[in-house]
Amino acid sequence: MNSAQGDRLTHVDATGAARMVDVSGKATTVRTARATGRVLVSPRVVELLRGEGVPKGDALSVARIAGIMGAKRTPDLIPLCHPIGISGVSVDLSVTDEAVEIAATVRTADRTGVEMEALTAVAVAGLTVIDMVKAVDKGARIDAVQVESKTGGKSGDWHRDQAATGEAAERPAAGGPTAGGEAAERPAAGGPTAEGPTPGGLTAGGAA
Repeated sequence: MNSAQGDRLTHVDATGAARMVDVSGKATTVRTARATGRVLVSPRVVELLRGEGVPKGDALSVARIAGIMGAKRTPDLIPLCHPIGISGVSVDLSVTDEAVEIAATVRTADRTGVEMEALTAVAVAGLTVIDMVKAVDKGARIDAVQVESKTGGKSGDWHRDQAATGEAAERPAAGGPTAGGEAAERPAAGGPTAEGPTPGGLTAGGAA
């Protein structure tokens, strides 16, 4: 049976052993990936980041550089990632009322994608934020690190918001009618039918 790429684990061979995927037959194309995440912090940390800063210095600038460095070192951290030529990395951090929001975009012209590089950039930037604020908030934690979009390659473009919308559209509502199903044909309990009166009710087109 022919499995689609998304239906199997490509880093595992037929015997179940881990392997690095051979990408030599793939075309070199421009590829991008965007990932996001956040570091949940205390109100005091938010106050410091928006004002005088934390004891270690400029937390956001240090985290930004760390995220870029993390993207470049991804194959050293994730065993089966290919070393590829990264064309560009951008890491943006912003402070909200409860978190430091992180977004990373990575670009390449190569035979494999850069989703892991984008995720690593976000994760390393997040860890760096924690290192910078832990003297004030030992409970800071990373949350919701995920790929938001990718472009290029054989599988084409993918966007999280569009994928979620498509899945919701295909999923029938719980207990709702289905196309040609029983729920669509079943009259409401106690309601009128086309064939006759309901107990004490109206007939279709007639009076009680």
